[in-house]
Amino acid sequence: MDVYTYCLFCETAKCGYVAKSCEQVFGCRTIYPKQIQHTWSKGKMVDLEHDLLPGYVFLYAEEQPLSRMLLHSVEGVIRILQDQDRRCELSGSDEQFALMLLSRDGVIGKTKVYREGQQIRICEGAYKGVETRILRVNHRNMRMQIEIPFANQTIKTWVEYELVEDADE
Repeated sequence: MDVYTYCLFCETAKCGYVAKSCEQVFGCRTIYPKQIQHTWSKGKMVDLEHDLLPGYVFLYAEEQPLSRMLLHSVEGVIRILQDQDRRCELSGSDEQFALMLLSRDGVIGKTKVYREGQQIRICEGAYKGVETRILRVNHRNMRMQIEIPFANQTIKTWVEYELVEDADE
């Protein structure tokens, strides 16, 4: 079955309204993507949901292509994203991105947040399973400095976020 994908740019704070209207009028699935981020708040790790692409709503029609005029008629829609040939159905990498969002129900995973002094466990490589403490964090490069045991001493080294997990998990 073909899925026709579209992306609408909406007025500020109207994504929910536009999505609901499109579902009712066109009978299609809609997503306004979110990202879950881990963050520290008052000494505790909490998950916060943020708009991944503020102002954008993705539509997924299975039966037939949607009319450009009908899409423009939805209150709150500013414009329909189009390719250079003025086609409003997404294609190529844009369509792949939209389908990836659909496969995840519009939610992109959590962004890991680490802090100095936190206990972590190495989950890949030669030191897999070793627990250690974070000495320094470089949030920009998503790396942290840790100490690992080597030759009866501890060595300071930098590792990427992807190679570790919270020791409490």
